[in-house]
Amino acid sequence: MIWLTGIGCLAVGMLIGYFFAGRINSNPTKITELEQKLQDLQRTHDRYRDEVSEHFSTTAELVQQMTDSYRDVYQHLASGAQELCTGEVASKLLPTSSDTVFGNALPESEEDVQAPRDYAPRQNPNGSGALSEDFGLEKIKDTEQD
Repeated sequence: MIWLTGIGCLAVGMLIGYFFAGRINSNPTKITELEQKLQDLQRTHDRYRDEVSEHFSTTAELVQQMTDSYRDVYQHLASGAQELCTGEVASKLLPTSSDTVFGNALPESEEDVQAPRDYAPRQNPNGSGALSEDFGLEKIKDTEQD
């Protein structure tokens, strides 16, 4: 009787296994179709990435050209102001060095340069700092008590 039960369970297990295996691998064309779709998506993604790279490369070139054009116009205005206006007026209108417009001006002395701070200085040495819980809050005294 035990042998018969074991053989019956084995047969039922084989039928269930065959059924599930058939359902999983039943459609090889579907697998091929999904692989084709994945390859198409990969090609589309690669094409998009190339277009984005080309777009930003062109944008960088155009911005560089615009900066160069702006610098040329500024230098033309500065030289025209120097030639056509008095020295005092021209220096007030446009500095002669084009680097001052583009942020490359050097400070007059090293004393003018300060290291960046990672804190906010106190307005009053005896007051609370900017990170204090009561910073900027005025203390209200209750004059009326009920």
